[in-house]
Amino acid sequence: MFVFRPKDLPPDPVYPANLKELGYFITDNDQIKKISNPEQEFQFRINRNSRWNDAQREAMNACIRTVVYSRLRDQGMTTLCLPLTASPKEPHVPIFVSSNLSTAKRIIVVFGEPIQDVGIWAYRSVSMQGISAGSAVSLAQEILRPQEKDDQNQHQQQTPESNGKPQRVTSDTALILANTGQLIWHCGGRRVITHASWMALPRRSAVDPPYTMTGRNSVPGNANWQEHVESVFEEVLAARGRLVREDAKIDIIGISEGGLGVIRYLASNWSSWSPYINAICLASPLHFANIDLSLYDNDSDSDSNSNSNTNQANPNSFASFLLARGRAYVVSPEPLGVPVPGIEEHGCNCFASGEELNIECVMGASWKEMMQWFEKVHADTEYCEDRYDVTTVDAEGGFGPVGGVEVVHAGADGENNNNVAIGEV
Repeated sequence: MFVFRPKDLPPDPVYPANLKELGYFITDNDQIKKISNPEQEFQFRINRNSRWNDAQREAMNACIRTVVYSRLRDQGMTTLCLPLTASPKEPHVPIFVSSNLSTAKRIIVVFGEPIQDVGIWAYRSVSMQGISAGSAVSLAQEILRPQEKDDQNQHQQQTPESNGKPQRVTSDTALILANTGQLIWHCGGRRVITHASWMALPRRSAVDPPYTMTGRNSVPGNANWQEHVESVFEEVLAARGRLVREDAKIDIIGISEGGLGVIRYLASNWSSWSPYINAICLASPLHFANIDLSLYDNDSDSDSNSNSNTNQANPNSFASFLLARGRAYVVSPEPLGVPVPGIEEHGCNCFASGEELNIECVMGASWKEMMQWFEKVHADTEYCEDRYDVTTVDAEGGFGPVGGVEVVHAGADGENNNNVAIGEV
C-alpha cells in the first residue's frame, strides 16, 4: 500500500490576521475593500480547495473581531467571564457588559446566534454595509451615548492599534452582549471559539482531519447556547444588589437560537422573572407557541394539553406577557415595520425586518426599529401591544402585480378596528 510520509503532505495554508497583509483596507465608509481594487469586497473563493478558502476567511474574521472589540471597548464596554468563579486560565466564556451595569436603571440584553462571534450580527453585513453596521458597535453607541448618535463617523476610523481611551458612558441604560456562539474551549489558545473557528484551526497538513472535541473543550455551565442563556440570567441578571441594581428593568433581544433559549428559560421560570422583564424583541424567532409556551405556562386550572391560546388568556402567564409586550422581526419582502403573518405560530406580533433573504442579516436591518419600540414600551408601564391578524394576499387580490399582505388591526382587546391592505412596494 502506498503511504505518504508526513513531510510529503501539502502544508496547511497560513494567512496572517492582518488586513494589510491580506490585501485589504477599511474605507471611509467603514467597509472592507481590496487594496488592489477598491471597488471589490472580500473575496472568499481564492482556491479550488476549500481548506484555503476557510483559512483565509478565518484570518479575515479575526481582523474584523479585533476592530469590533476595540470599538466596543471604546464605547465603554468590558468583558465579564462566565462562570464568575473561573480564572483566566480555566475554561470560561467572555460576555461584553457596559461599565454602567451596576448603576443602570434599565438593561438591554442581546442573545445572538450560535454561529456568530460575540458582538457580530453577520460577517456578510460587515462586508456589505460596514463594520459598525454589521456588528453591535452602532447599537452600543445608540444605547450608551445617545447624545452622540448623530456623529456617525466619530469612531469608525479608529484602528485596532489606536490608544483611544474608553468613552464615558452617559446613559442610564446598560448593555449586555451574551456569547451564544463562542462556547468551544481551545485549550492551546486558552480562549473560546465558534465551531467555524474550530474547523479553521491550524493542522499538521492541509489534508489532516479537524481536531476531535472532548470534555476538555467544554465550559462548565456553558456547554451549549441554552446553558449559556441560563448562565447569563442566573449569574449576572439575578445578582441584584451586586452586579445589577435591585430595581433594574430588563429588555431582551433574542436572535434565532438565542431567542429560543430565552423563551424556553423564561417560560419555565416566569414567576421569578416577571417583575423584572420589561419587553422582549425577537429576530428570526425559532420557537413555537403551542410547544415552547404550552409546556410550561400552565398557571391556570387547565390540563397539560392546553394550547397557547389558553395560556394567553391567563394574565399572569408568560404567553400573555409575550403577546402584550413582545414582538418579532422576520425575513419578508414587505417594507420594514409592516405586520406580517406569524402571530399564531410565535405567540406575538411579527413584523417585516427589511431583510428579504438572509436570516442572519435580520438584526442588522431591524435593530433601530427595535430600539424605537423599546423606548415606547419603557415609557408606558401599562403598554399592551395591539394585535394584528395578518393574511397573505395573492396577486389576483388586487393589491399589486405580486400580491402582499392584508392586515386586520384587532386592537389590544381583540376587536377589529380597521383593515389595511398593503401591497408590495
